[in-house]
Formats: sequence, C-alpha cells, structure tokens
Amino acid sequence: MVSEERNVWAGLVVSVISFTAYVVLVLQHAEGGPLTEVDWFPLMLWTVGLSIVATIILSVGWGLVARTRDPEGAGRSDIRDRDIGRMGGRVEQAFVVIAGLGVIVLCAIGADVFWIANTMYAGFAAAAFVGGIARAIAYRRGLV
Repeated sequence: MVSEERNVWAGLVVSVISFTAYVVLVLQHAEGGPLTEVDWFPLMLWTVGLSIVATIILSVGWGLVARTRDPEGAGRSDIRDRDIGRMGGRVEQAFVVIAGLGVIVLCAIGADVFWIANTMYAGFAAAAFVGGIARAIAYRRGLV
C-alpha cells in the first residue's frame, strides 16, 4: 500500500470519527433544548483541529510501520496516485458545491447562523468522506 492510499484510509477513519463526535457533542450541549442555542463554534474548531492532528499522527505512524516492513516500497508513488488524487478531488468538489448551494439557500431564507455553518461543515465532512471512498475504490479496483 503506497503512502497516498494510507493517507486516504487515515482520512476516512478520522473524518467519520470526528464528524460523529461533533454531532454527539452538539446534541449533548443542547441538553434537549434548541440546537441554535448551543455554543457550536468552539466545538467545531476543536473538532476540526483535532481531526487534522489525528490524521497527521495516524498517517505518519502508519507510514513508519510500513517503512519497517518494506523500506523501499513504503514511500513510492506513481502517475496512478496522481490520477486517483485528481479524481477524488473532483468528487469532493461536487459535494462542496452542493453544500455551498445549500448555504446560499439558507442565507436567502434568513436561517440562523448555526444552520448555515453546520450545513457547510456537513458538506465538507461529506466531501471528505465520499472523496475518500472514491479514492479507496480506485486504489482497489483501478480507474475506469
């Protein structure tokens, strides 16, 4: 498994855990009350920041383990990795655009900032997840 594929899997694992943790934290802080009353901003910042750090740590740790097993092949990449990365990026862009359109609609109807911000965050999370899935499938089955 090349380093780019390991990074894809690390990102997938962390993105699912971090978004789930964020949703659980917001619901816990709501305590049965309205979600718009939750102080969501620090929760979102910490969740995003910790997920970035966790992804880096997981990728580096996994890379170190891979290098001990296969010192020559662990860091290799080729044109296929670049093509898979581009394809995954296009998939991610589609979901970011959809989230952006949702944000525009929410702004147009005067929705609370909570819903606007969380729609965009959910869009970023969906983009990362679906883009990662597309990359993982491409690594296993190849690009068509």
